[in-house]
Amino acid sequence: QVQLVESGGGLVQAGGSLTLSCAASGSTLSAYAVGWFRQAPGKEREFVAGVSRSGISTFVPVSVKDRATISRDNVGKTVYLQMNSLKPEDTAVYFCAAERQSFSSRYVYNAPHEYHYWGQGTQVTVSS
Repeated sequence: QVQLVESGGGLVQAGGSLTLSCAASGSTLSAYAVGWFRQAPGKEREFVAGVSRSGISTFVPVSVKDRATISRDNVGKTVYLQMNSLKPEDTAVYFCAAERQSFSSRYVYNAPHEYHYWGQGTQVTVSS
């Protein structure tokens, strides 16, 4: 079992950038594929970005294409989500999620039901 901890959220002006971090408490993420999701009040949880266990594959949906970048460090401890050109509609609680995956897999999980482990979330608020 892995416990995920997100950090880096906060208040940012429209047009700004921020980087969110996802770390495994007391463990590493080296055996897991990781994804970022967000959920605004009254809306469904939305996939933002994902990376395969090896890091060889990433996927960002059209909704945030060219504004979101996911990456993972070389020691398997942290996965990052960088968001640029932020808009008020990016305001949401951002969650990271993890799922065990074989190292050779190139698949990027992109649906909530594909992930077993979830963090508590970090609030991102974009002011206009």
